[in-house]
Amino acid sequence: MYKNIVFDFGGVMVDFDPKEYLVDRFCNADVEEQVYQLTFGSEEWKLLDAGLITRFEANQRMLARAKEQGRAFEVQGVLDDWMHILRPRRRMQELVQKLKSHGYCVYYLSNIPEDVLDLLMERDMKGLFDGGVASCEVHINKPDPRIYQALLDKYGLKAKESVFIDDRLDNIQAAFQLGFTGIQMKDSVGTLVRSLATCNVVVR
Repeated sequence: MYKNIVFDFGGVMVDFDPKEYLVDRFCNADVEEQVYQLTFGSEEWKLLDAGLITRFEANQRMLARAKEQGRAFEVQGVLDDWMHILRPRRRMQELVQKLKSHGYCVYYLSNIPEDVLDLLMERDMKGLFDGGVASCEVHINKPDPRIYQALLDKYGLKAKESVFIDDRLDNIQAAFQLGFTGIQMKDSVGTLVRSLATCNVVVR
């Protein structure tokens, strides 16, 4: 019997599709891929998620590399603008509230920088979750198994009593190895609800 439902943020609780954003912005596959590797796909982005570098330091490093590749203008524009793609999914918030009303404990487990975490918790997620672990707080990113264990240890949870929902398959697989039941968020909230129902998780 499941007692805990654990949610990722980006791609689950909020819209976050950087590649789609870059397609809309540049309409040029070569530029999109190059700018992605200089920003969202960069080592600096991973260090930001892990709380091992400040936003200022990360931006300066990304811009320095972008200048070397002749993409400083494009990268600066992305760094100034990208946060607007973090749009809350209201139906997901409603789902979390329904799960709580049915007696489930709800937590978050997310790769996320400190400034974005603060923004989302203040703007969209205040009081929504019973707790959670962010990568920037423990300096570990998914799919490293230690971040999942940090959540279990922090709240005294059992993996076999927990369902983990994430948009990335590698993160789901890592959770599964620790004993979680994993559901990959692919398209709609309705599909997720049906997947939860197959786990006998009551959401209606």
